[in-house]
Amino acid sequence: MSRIPPLEPDALSSRQREVYEAIASGPRGRVRGPLAIWLNRPDLADRAQALGRYCRYDSSLSPRLSELAILATARVWMSEFEWAAHKPIALKAGISKEIVEAIRTGDDPVFLQADEEIVYRFSEMLHTQRKVTDEVYARAVEVLGQDAVVDLTGLLGYYTLISMTINVFEVPPPDGLKPELE
Repeated sequence: MSRIPPLEPDALSSRQREVYEAIASGPRGRVRGPLAIWLNRPDLADRAQALGRYCRYDSSLSPRLSELAILATARVWMSEFEWAAHKPIALKAGISKEIVEAIRTGDDPVFLQADEEIVYRFSEMLHTQRKVTDEVYARAVEVLGQDAVVDLTGLLGYYTLISMTINVFEVPPPDGLKPELE
C-alpha cells in the first residue's frame, strides 16, 4: 500500500486536473505510479512528466536501449513498480529473456550486441560508482555517439527520480503483480 493514496479524479484542483489530463491524453495513456504521487504537487508532476516524455519517447536512444537502461536502473534501486512496468516493454523492444533474467537476479548478463553491453555497463557503473571511467565513457561515445550518451545520462537521472519516488512512497507493482526483485 502506497504511503500516499492516489488522488480521486473528481477531487483534483484545476491545476491538478490540467496536469492529469495532459498525462492521461499523452503516450502513457494513464496516470499511475510516481506520476500519481507527483500529482500532489502538480507543477512537479508537469515538469517531470515532460522530462519523462522526452527521455522515453523522443531521445536519440532506441526503445530497446532505453528499456535496457530503465531495467538496469530499476534493479539498482530495487524499484518493483518500475521493473514490473518496464519488463514486458523491454522484452517487446528486443531485450532477450536471458538478459532480463540476469539483470533481475543480479547476475552479469551476457550480451551479443555491443550497444546493449555498453548501455548496461555505463548504466550500472554510473549508478553504483556515481561516475563512469574514461574507458567506459569513450566506448559509449564510440558505440552510441555523443548525443546518445547525453540522452542516456538524462534517462538514468530521470528513472532514478522515478525509482526514488517509488521507494519513498512505497508504490506497489502495478496491476497486482508480485515483486520479482527481492
